Amino acid sequence: MARDQITGKGKMYGHNVIPNSQRKTNRAFKPNLQKKTFVVNGKKVRLTVATSTMRTLKKKGFTTATTTKSSTAKVAKATS
Repeated sequence: MARDQITGKGKMYGHNVIPNSQRKTNRAFKPNLQKKTFVVNGKKVRLTVATSTMRTLKKKGFTTATTTKSSTAKVAKATS
């Protein structure tokens, strides 16, 4: 199963609900995973990350092209 290499986000399970009868059928909710290149300690690393993770990194001030020391440890941990 594909997972976000930074947060570990993966597939979740739930129900499709038919409105009038409330019948529930099983389904899977998959994260929107994309491959992005990050620069960690001067080396390019290609990671599979969810778009929600990319939005959070952008909000915190990190770009997808470079990372700072505080996020380097997390990205390095994900790659090992």
